[in-house]
Amino acid sequence: MKTVRVACAHDCPDMCSLIAHVEGDRITRISGDPDQPFTAGFACAKVNRDAELVHSPERLQTPLRRSGPKGSGQFEAITWDEALDEIAAKWRAIIAETGPLALLGYAYSAHQGQMNRHIVNGLFYAMGTSRLQAGTVCDSCCETAWDLTLGPVGGADPESVVDSDLVIAWGCDLMAVNVHFWAKLEGIRKKGVQVVVIDPRRSRTAASADWHLPIRIGTDAALALGIVHILVRDGLCDRAYLAANTLGFDQWERETVPRFTPGYVSQVTGLPIADIEKLAAMYGAAKHAFIRIGEGMTRLARGGQALRAVATLPAVTGAYGRRGGGALLLTAGSMDFNFSAVRKPSGPATARLVNQSLLGRDLLELNDPPLRALFIAANNPAVTCPEAGKVREGLSREDLFTVVHDPFMTDTAALADIVLPATTYLETEDFYRGYGNYYMQYSPAAVAPQGAAWSNFKLAQELARRMGVTDPIFSKTEKEILPEFFKGSTGAVAAVDPSSLFDGVPVKVAPPAGQSFGTPSGKLEIYSQALADQGVSPMPDWQPDEQEVQDAKIWPLRLLTAPSYFQPHTAFSGVSFLRKREGEPFCVLHPDDAARRGLETGAKVRLFNDRAAIGLVLKVAEEIQPGVILVLGQRPGTEAVDGTVNMLCSDRLTDIGEGASYQSTFLDVEAWEKRV
Repeated sequence: MKTVRVACAHDCPDMCSLIAHVEGDRITRISGDPDQPFTAGFACAKVNRDAELVHSPERLQTPLRRSGPKGSGQFEAITWDEALDEIAAKWRAIIAETGPLALLGYAYSAHQGQMNRHIVNGLFYAMGTSRLQAGTVCDSCCETAWDLTLGPVGGADPESVVDSDLVIAWGCDLMAVNVHFWAKLEGIRKKGVQVVVIDPRRSRTAASADWHLPIRIGTDAALALGIVHILVRDGLCDRAYLAANTLGFDQWERETVPRFTPGYVSQVTGLPIADIEKLAAMYGAAKHAFIRIGEGMTRLARGGQALRAVATLPAVTGAYGRRGGGALLLTAGSMDFNFSAVRKPSGPATARLVNQSLLGRDLLELNDPPLRALFIAANNPAVTCPEAGKVREGLSREDLFTVVHDPFMTDTAALADIVLPATTYLETEDFYRGYGNYYMQYSPAAVAPQGAAWSNFKLAQELARRMGVTDPIFSKTEKEILPEFFKGSTGAVAAVDPSSLFDGVPVKVAPPAGQSFGTPSGKLEIYSQALADQGVSPMPDWQPDEQEVQDAKIWPLRLLTAPSYFQPHTAFSGVSFLRKREGEPFCVLHPDDAARRGLETGAKVRLFNDRAAIGLVLKVAEEIQPGVILVLGQRPGTEAVDGTVNMLCSDRLTDIGEGASYQSTFLDVEAWEKRV
């Protein structure tokens, strides 16, 4: 028996330091690292089961070649050499016929560190292929809006919350996506610090907080502006901080804020006037108020304006200038690693971009040249992308050569021509950087690759060799590449000797005291000239979205999606215990809406709109408001009654950052037996 200190690679802000307990060639248990202050000795309920993920009997055991029609599930086992020979031959032929733009590499996040994540895209970048505009299904809207407001800098240190006097979780179910931050809150609540949750859903976090405000979906900007209106009215603004550290407050205060009276905000948000007044008074009285901003509230048509409005609040009270105060969306902006060393080793300065959220459309409509080959690493776009039906239609093209590298036979892999077995993060060596805390860690493999699995790193290097790509990163080891990440870095990152990380001890990058701003003006830009130049409202605002208004007239329910507690995405689908714990893919309807349709808990129901129809199991609960239908997690279609939730979502992009607008989806529900 031995223990190995590793880092969790799941797409989660906490980036926990873990202890893998290993006996022989098997991981027997995963536990939290007690010596890492943020992880604090425990792992979430999902990661506690990652030994089962590594040793799941459902893991792919060997490379596979499709032997029947696409989607038939018919594959034959082949060797790695046979697979790689076929891939390289196909790619070379396509490049010779129509050029490299006919190829696309698709790698983003998933369960992998910075090297395994970026080296795949680096290969395709060097080859001059079409390039993935990654992150649009997740954080491009919120991150771009934050950068336009504060600059490409990280937010408040989550560990500084021990000095906060008020915490607001705004659109963030901490128990599902930030459990170690929630643990910090439990400590300060014993001292009397209140935790407020602003969320359309009564999540476990909301139910456990001191106060839950069930805001209407898509009205967060209006509430933030209403708070500013009251702060101005009651003389609770920090005028000195605003004058020294912001750009455009006077104009915002004069032209936009007056519209957002408590009465108007109540009409928009559905919150009582008294609650809006109370929240503003609490926020104005606090000196060290901490806002933890969730990304989900920006995944709708006007999500960028929502983020800008909420992120501006700590400037109005001066909380950005005090420890324990401010806002946290992401921390990565203040950890300026040179990931381009792997992500962009060589290649043309520009190439055609494929927006991750528009994959289905581009697979079907791009020409000159059309996409003819697709390589997908540890992602499942047939489930996760908007217009998932279009994605599946595109993947079903007989003239599209698709390779999927994944530990499991996913919905996407089932539509591939070649499927390659991939390692999990516990079988690879890699470097990790948190995006919800300020830690970094180098992690060894806890066990050797299982079966015939290869890492992204090994596969990309072998494909580079076969394709004649000779950049040094494709022949270096992980330890040889790590110093490249630190070249050109500044601040606390530059002070770290990369070789000191090889002992596996997590290292904290100390954020600067007080919130810094990286905008062109060096201030928090309430007025953004960049947005004005794009024809977007240059100051945070809320206006009803015309398309949403029209859709709401046709469809009586609005979709709310959120991470589930045991199956937030399909990376955990290989653990049968977690699947059983979560249960069948389900939706949640308010009792009033269920009664109106004659539906009860446990019924199979059909969710439908003009894009698609899917089948889920119904749960009736007051967890959400009337007029809303909640779907938790992104589950494989093979587990549901029929289909996956993102088939219902359009590929319309957000106002800022070209992100996905999942929450701008309207639909209806009926008994499954009524399906056409």
